[in-house]
Amino acid sequence: MHNNREHYGALIETGIVNLTEHLPEYDSLRAVLAAGSLNRAGDVALGESASFDLSEVTLLPPVPNPQKIICVGVNYIDRNDEYKDGSAAPEYPSIFMRTRESLVGHDRAILKPAESDQLDYEGEIAIIIGKPGRRIPVTEARAHVAGLTLMNEGSVRDWLRHSKFNVTQGKNFEASGSAGPWMVSVDEIGSFDDLELTTTVNGDVRQHDSTANLAFPFEYLISYLSTFMRLKPGDVISTGTPAGAGARFDPPTYLKAGDVVEVSCEAIGTLRNTVEDERSD
Repeated sequence: MHNNREHYGALIETGIVNLTEHLPEYDSLRAVLAAGSLNRAGDVALGESASFDLSEVTLLPPVPNPQKIICVGVNYIDRNDEYKDGSAAPEYPSIFMRTRESLVGHDRAILKPAESDQLDYEGEIAIIIGKPGRRIPVTEARAHVAGLTLMNEGSVRDWLRHSKFNVTQGKNFEASGSAGPWMVSVDEIGSFDDLELTTTVNGDVRQHDSTANLAFPFEYLISYLSTFMRLKPGDVISTGTPAGAGARFDPPTYLKAGDVVEVSCEAIGTLRNTVEDERSD
């Protein structure tokens, strides 16, 4: 966002190329993906000068208007072990959905709601779909990926347990999580199976793991989800968080106003957010 107007762009060494100006037929990254024009957008960006310095813009989630934000629970093997309930590893992924309004962009405030003191962090790698599909074979799944981003899949823990079976309430408080800082296109990413993910709070490492330890790898998730829903360009799939969330400390260590949460993956970058108390309307 620049001067209160939303744009989409490409980050180059000298700043951000405003692709809204150079590709006016598309009003968003989602529209670019839907048209199959991501490579064209990249070519345009390489031929243009920067329109803005990174410091001049407010970063929104890479796809601010996805049709679907799909989240995967308990996907790292050590995360399943945290439950200490003697249960075997799950046979299929646990799936839930988030709303667009529950996420903010990089360097924006994450809000701790007035209704709870149990706001928690969950650092994750998220897939952005580039090519639509239904019943996608595992062997073809990577071809449906536009790129990867990061997510702090913030959770309000006591609200996760408000009802008997679902977690929707605790996953969808307004501005309780974040996504960004940008999407790295899939051609810039190597194997999906050796990406290291780290979450810090105020500089202290709280979570660290590798996608080598996923119960359900990225390609499987795409295939599984596309069995029952049509994946569309711009859809976001957040792939699960490692062990070490604040709820698992003794005593639990939840986020408070002023805390700085950073989610990092060398292949993608660092998503940073500061926690603020939400004002009651």
